[in-house]
Amino acid sequence: MNWVLVPQQVVTGILNGGTIALIALGLVLIFKASEVYNFAHGHLVMLGAYLTWWFAGGSERGGELFNLPLWAATPAAIAASILVGLAIERLVLRPMTGQPVLSIILITLGLAQFLEGGVSILFGTQPKSNFPTPFSPSDVVRIPFPGAFNDTIILRQSLIATFIVAALATVAFILFFQYTKTGLAMRATAENHEVAQGVGIRVSRIFGLSWAIAGVIATVGGVLLATLTGVSLNMATVVLVAFPAVLLGGLESFAGAILGGLSVGLVQALVQASRHIEVRNSAEIAPYVLLLIVLIVRPEGLFGQKRIERV
Repeated sequence: MNWVLVPQQVVTGILNGGTIALIALGLVLIFKASEVYNFAHGHLVMLGAYLTWWFAGGSERGGELFNLPLWAATPAAIAASILVGLAIERLVLRPMTGQPVLSIILITLGLAQFLEGGVSILFGTQPKSNFPTPFSPSDVVRIPFPGAFNDTIILRQSLIATFIVAALATVAFILFFQYTKTGLAMRATAENHEVAQGVGIRVSRIFGLSWAIAGVIATVGGVLLATLTGVSLNMATVVLVAFPAVLLGGLESFAGAILGGLSVGLVQALVQASRHIEVRNSAEIAPYVLLLIVLIVRPEGLFGQKRIERV
C-alpha cells in the first residue's frame, strides 16, 4: 500500500461513491415497491446519459433540432426517461404479475439487451467524448493536508460537483419519501401490497410511479457519470458496482444503499492505491470481496431486515 496516497484515495473514493449510492437507490426503490431485482438498471443509466447527450446536440440525428445547453438537456432527458420507465412497467412487467421470480429476472435481463441494442442502432457503438460539461480535466482543487503525510489532496472540480449533485438528489429523494403523500403511499405499498390496496392505494399506479422515479434517478446518475467519463455503452456496467452496494447495505434499505455506495467507492479507491499492478487491476472485484465478508457476518446486509418464517 502506498500510504502517501491514502488521504487522496479516501477523499476520491468517497466522492466517487456518491454517484454509486444514487444509482443504488434506484435499485432499492424498484425492489421495495415491486420486489423486482432490476438487472436493466445500468442500461437505464446508460440510456439517460445518451438521451442527455442527444438533446444537447451531440448527435447528428437531432443535433440541429435541439442543441440544448446541459441545464435544459438534462430535464428533457429526465422527461423522456419517465416515459420509458412507465412504458417498461406497463408493457413489460405488469403482464408478468404473479409469475415466478426467475421469469421476471430473465425479463429484466432481456430488457437490458433490448435497451443496449436500441441505443447501438440509434447512436452507434463508439464512445462519445463530446458530452457537454462545464468543467475541463485541468480544473482542479488543491486541499492542503498537513500532518504525517504532509501532502496535498488534488481533486477534479467535476468530481466534487458530481458528488454535490448526487448528495442533493439523494436528499430530495429521501424527503420525497418521508414527507409527501405520494411518498407515504409508496412506503405503504413497499411494506405490504395487500394492506395498501385495502386502504385505497392504487398499487398498480405506485408500481408505475416507482419505475418512473427509477428512470429519473438513472438519468441523473448517467449524467453525473458522463460528466466524468463521457458517454459509452460500457456505462451500463456501473450496475455491477451498484449491486454489491445494494446487497452490502440491505436490499430494502435506502440508508443502506447510501452507505453501501460510499463504502464501495472507498474500497475501490484504496485498492487502486496499491503499488502492485495486479492488485490495482483488482479494484473491480474489491466490492465483491467486501460484500462477501459482510454477508458472512450479517447475511441480510448492514441495514437489512431479518425475516423469520414459521413452517
